[in-house]
Amino acid sequence: MKQEDISFHQGHRERLRQKFLEDKITDYELLELLLSFAIPRIDVRPLARGLMKKFGGLYQILTASYEDLISYKGIGKNTAVFIKAIQSVMIKGYKSCLDTRPIFHDENILSNYCKLMLAGKAVEEFHILYLNTDRRLLADDLHSTGTVDWTAVYPREILKRALDLNAKYLVLLHNHPTPNRSFSMQDIETTMNIQHLLSAVDIELYDHFIVSGGILYSAKNMFLLK
Repeated sequence: MKQEDISFHQGHRERLRQKFLEDKITDYELLELLLSFAIPRIDVRPLARGLMKKFGGLYQILTASYEDLISYKGIGKNTAVFIKAIQSVMIKGYKSCLDTRPIFHDENILSNYCKLMLAGKAVEEFHILYLNTDRRLLADDLHSTGTVDWTAVYPREILKRALDLNAKYLVLLHNHPTPNRSFSMQDIETTMNIQHLLSAVDIELYDHFIVSGGILYSAKNMFLLK
């Protein structure tokens, strides 16, 4: 690389850092800044543009699978791990908020936690969030993992775990790998069965969320809960 190119390269990254500190940075520039830490010796602008075009946005890149990331030319194992590590840090940050304050304190925290955890998954996962009387998170259990369009749900196991934790509220959470796919009739039936089982022991089903295509669908907001 020529000396003038090196100078421009270093100056450009310094400008990106300054825009970040001034909160004037765009999503594309933020991705470029992040990539510059993982790949410090090359111009990552073309790579950032390509990733944004392929995945559709910064959020979709963070939630893309490790396999999808390394399949993109220019993204090696270290960079893919770096991106997934950022996602993991964000998930842990949101989870710590849910541990220490009621989930309704900031609905965006709960929404972002759910989407960051399940968006981009290639198969369905069913999670149960167990809450105490203050609606703070006691546990987030991976209940089951299935296929691209199905996963098993065991209501009595959910009830037993809730009683063991002395939970007062539950949130059901799963994903649909197919984008923009809301509640199926089977999802609604499962929700009603679990709600009925819980109500018999005075435990409330707070909501059932589905993550699909970067969208969070709420059974409560769609008036699917009694």
